[in-house]
Amino acid sequence: MASLPQLTAPTLAEQAYNTLRQAILDGGLARGQKITERGLAEMLNISATPVREAVRRLEQDRLIERQGPRSVTIATFDDAEIADIATIETTLRALAARLAAERSTVAEQKRMAAALDAAATEHAALISRKRLSDRELQAGVDRIWGHLREFHEALDEACHSPMLLHMLRMAEAFDPGERREVLRDELRTDPAAVEGRYRHHEAIFEAVSTQDATRAEQLMLTHSHESALPRLRSRKA
Repeated sequence: MASLPQLTAPTLAEQAYNTLRQAILDGGLARGQKITERGLAEMLNISATPVREAVRRLEQDRLIERQGPRSVTIATFDDAEIADIATIETTLRALAARLAAERSTVAEQKRMAAALDAAATEHAALISRKRLSDRELQAGVDRIWGHLREFHEALDEACHSPMLLHMLRMAEAFDPGERREVLRDELRTDPAAVEGRYRHHEAIFEAVSTQDATRAEQLMLTHSHESALPRLRSRKA
């Protein structure tokens, strides 16, 4: 069999895909925004060829919709589609938790624990302040969000299933901005609800770390379902 060259770094197309995908998740590229491949290439300061490949992959992920030979729109989704995606993600996350309980390493469990500790510390510091500006609240939410994302990423990777990870990444890409908004609103109006989130995470971690796969799966199923409800309600408000 002929040998193939060894790749030591991501290609420009891979970098463009990752950067554009993250921009969609972060809201830098807004849902419904129309843009050309040339415009994306100029934003990234690269040629159109790797951008074209990145756009093809984002089309497959359903994050971008083709409007013409060289123009695209950042995809939008109606309430029914988002509800279906939430159901799919909930099921996938429960399976990932089961597999993580069966397969996670000590190092992976330490990573989960550290992320939860950091989130709890940040949350305690935030709610201890009586008055917060919108900027301070948003900064605090972003930090908590980052720690919770780290926990879920560590747990997901601990399932040691590349196929399941790929499917999860596709499902979770559709409404990250709404997740942050829900967390911000809850911190402002219902701190107890946020406290409940931590208890859910801690219980899931305990089940994973004690290799109780059935309990980890059920806890994650409940947690993911309850986490999705405020996002779905906010769309109908």
